[in-house]
Amino acid sequence: MEIKKSATAGTVESSDIMITVAPNEESGIAISLDSSVENQFGKQIKEQITSILNRLNVNNVTVTAVDKGALECTIKARLLTAVHRACDDVNYDWKEVDSWND
Repeated sequence: MEIKKSATAGTVESSDIMITVAPNEESGIAISLDSSVENQFGKQIKEQITSILNRLNVNNVTVTAVDKGALECTIKARLLTAVHRACDDVNYDWKEVDSWND
């Protein structure tokens, strides 16, 4: 998937995460994380974001995540929504998403 524009999903309310994705001028995935639980779970959150982007075949993207203690399922939902918005893609493959185990 190609990121065409900047897009955001989520909020900065407790137990949520606000994720913004934008095209990356350089190649690769760049992640900026601001999390209330970064010391405990920052590495896992970044790994989950990277894993989801890889599954979606998103290669050149900048991700800014402001986390307020979101669960993994919330992180997945917010990232998927932001990526689809940024690609102008409304064709969600829910069956594929439901089969993900990470």
